[in-house]
Amino acid sequence: MGSMFRSEEVALVQLLLPTASAYNCVSQLGELGLVEFRDLNESVSAFQRRFVVEVRRCEELEKTFTFLREEVQRAGLTLTPPEGTLPAPPPRDLLRIQEETDRLAQELRDVRGNQQALRAQLHQLQLHSAVLGQSHAPPMAAVHTEGPTTERTPLLSATPGPHADLKVNFVAGAVEPCKAAALERLLWRACRGFLIASFKETEGQLEDPVTGEPATWMTFVISYWGEQIGQKVRKITDCFHCHVFPYLEQEEARLRTLQQLQQQSQELQEVLGETERFLSQVLGRVQQLLPPGQVQIRKMKAVHLTLNQCSVNTTHKCLIAEVWCATRDLPTVQQALQSGSSEEGVSAVAHRIPCQDMPPTLIRTNRFTSSFQGIVDAYGVGRYREVNPAPYTIITFPFLFAVMFGDVGHGLLMFLFALAMVLTENQPAVKTTQNEIWQTFFGGRYLPLLMGLFSIYTGFIYNECFSRATTIFPSGWSVAAMANQSGWSDEYLSQHPMLTLNPNITGVFLGPYPFGIDPIWSLATNHLSFLNSFKMKMSVILGVTHMAFGVFLSIFNHVHFGQAHRLLLETVPELIFLLGLFGYLVFLIVYKWLYVSAASASSAPSILIHFINMFLFSQNPTNRLLFHGQVVVQYALVVLALATVPILLLGTPLYLLRQHHRRNTQRRPTAGRQDEDSDKLLASPDASTLENSWSPDEEKAGSSGDEEAEFVPSEIFMHQAIHTIEFCLGCISNTASYLRLWALSLAHAQLSEVLWAMVMRIGLGMGREIGVASVVLVPVFAAFAVLTVAILLVMEGLSAFLHALRLHWVEFQNKFYSGTGYKLSPFAFTVDSD
Repeated sequence: MGSMFRSEEVALVQLLLPTASAYNCVSQLGELGLVEFRDLNESVSAFQRRFVVEVRRCEELEKTFTFLREEVQRAGLTLTPPEGTLPAPPPRDLLRIQEETDRLAQELRDVRGNQQALRAQLHQLQLHSAVLGQSHAPPMAAVHTEGPTTERTPLLSATPGPHADLKVNFVAGAVEPCKAAALERLLWRACRGFLIASFKETEGQLEDPVTGEPATWMTFVISYWGEQIGQKVRKITDCFHCHVFPYLEQEEARLRTLQQLQQQSQELQEVLGETERFLSQVLGRVQQLLPPGQVQIRKMKAVHLTLNQCSVNTTHKCLIAEVWCATRDLPTVQQALQSGSSEEGVSAVAHRIPCQDMPPTLIRTNRFTSSFQGIVDAYGVGRYREVNPAPYTIITFPFLFAVMFGDVGHGLLMFLFALAMVLTENQPAVKTTQNEIWQTFFGGRYLPLLMGLFSIYTGFIYNECFSRATTIFPSGWSVAAMANQSGWSDEYLSQHPMLTLNPNITGVFLGPYPFGIDPIWSLATNHLSFLNSFKMKMSVILGVTHMAFGVFLSIFNHVHFGQAHRLLLETVPELIFLLGLFGYLVFLIVYKWLYVSAASASSAPSILIHFINMFLFSQNPTNRLLFHGQVVVQYALVVLALATVPILLLGTPLYLLRQHHRRNTQRRPTAGRQDEDSDKLLASPDASTLENSWSPDEEKAGSSGDEEAEFVPSEIFMHQAIHTIEFCLGCISNTASYLRLWALSLAHAQLSEVLWAMVMRIGLGMGREIGVASVVLVPVFAAFAVLTVAILLVMEGLSAFLHALRLHWVEFQNKFYSGTGYKLSPFAFTVDSD
């Protein structure tokens, strides 16, 4: 079978890499991405491995690259991904790359620091100019008014004394607008009003030196008398982080200072412009260096981390590595090793070695099969060389979904949505979208494509399009023939609003509808009862067929793993038990469909009563038989099914126990047996010849090696008892579980009918005139479309998807699929897009 039907053959290969060319060889293997390295130094900590110094250097370079990338993003620039495939740089270039990167990073830090300092200085000059340029009112002289009140003390004494020579001092600066009110209030309370403060907002916005965003500032001028008041004012302004500037008392001096500040600002802007131009040049060099440097350092780090998993031989002249590799890729790996070691003169060697560990599972997928393989792997990765359910899931999963979601209109909408994703799958804008929900849908775009396509097919079977029946072919029922031969009068028609069509009357039933359900059933009052019977029986038929197919697939596993006893002692009894009971139920359903006519429909026997009487070994005289000898056949099938239970329960354990005793009595000398086994393993084309030991149960008793010490009969009997009970009870519960196909199909049809009746039918009946109908139908159709997408497509689609997922995981895959393996994770260079 191909690799899609069964995992590929994987071998354990030992690589002997010369020390001088080990780096190049591993780099070549990383470019191919075909081998998975095994860690041969598990007992050695990460800090004691051979190439830990190189790994640390790469990590330091990654930190520097992170700083450079942040600076580029801060400047609003983008990094262009490198073109082509860049190889991992030689180890001798690591120091050169580190020196160039550190020098460029230090240069960028210096330029950025100078830019920040110049911006801060320019900001201070602009604030100082704004303070001096604001037209604050001059401080008024404090006048002491004599009066009887003593609650206020004058700022300056009016009489000659020691304070007569006090002069007015000034504190000027700028503060953030959000702090201005609090500053003014605190100054007034702390100084008890012995000051005069003037606050004004700047006319223009100034650029913040840190964030670069424009901001408004509040300038203030505070006049006070006395040194103690001045100390309080300065402390308060420092607490509010105010920018305080010198403020001269003479206006002419302030104007001269303002002119000097403006001149300094112009000179500083010129210097800042030159600095920013030089910064842009440095960032341009960073844009050229960073993308290829990141890729190369990541590859170099990955190579050294992989080399740390290798062991060193006793002569320290070569490294020893063990890798898992697909057998078909061995020539490519050997060619890559020769290419990587050709410059050193000593070529690397690769040879297969035997291994008793279960190899990893490798199943190659493409963009179409990856989503279906993901459904299977979500249950569990298959064992090595186990039958892969994914190829069959490609058909069965969309079909079972469509059985529950059958509607032409809804399936067409889903199909068109998935088709749009498929047609735009190569557009970069679609691939790079960061929305997680969109990425989930886009990653599995082929799954809803087939689900929608199969839903259209089952919709034609059900004859439903947005819950409405369509007349593609002429109906198989004739109302005219019924009216002509029944003699319906006008009085009879007026008294009987519901009429019955009798198929036994000639010409009433002309034959079955060519494809799907006849559209006349949508007008019948027993439409729901008819669909109930049809979909329930259809669910049982599909369920038994699906489970029987899963049991049949287990034959390929037993044949491949050389377990012929399991084929006879497990698979055959399971098929007899399943088909003898529930396969017979399917036979009764089909037989009744084919051989019970409309004339005998009133006395048709009940299949359910026959099936119950089959297990009770009884017979109901009121329920006639479907065919001659039915009772004997039913009794024989029940006895045969019950007879398979002891075989399932005891067959495999007794066989394994007998094989174990036979090996003990016919054991050859241990040394000779080990030599023979060793020669057999080395000569085998498959490095993993002990496939029988990878069975999910205690199959190790049937293989060679040291299984005698692991053979525990009680565990084998216990495991087989659990398997037998699970299968026998599961046949009943799993068959009932497939009735969800019937339930969800009816629920989807009824929801569609309710939505049409409650929205579109009411809207269509609101107005008969063209103008009124056009106005009414626009919001009605909008509501119908929104509810259809939200309820019937999203909610019902998700529900049907989850139920189909459960039917595959529990009812289908557990018949043959263990899912106890692990994936092959090849060493490959992957570049993450930043």
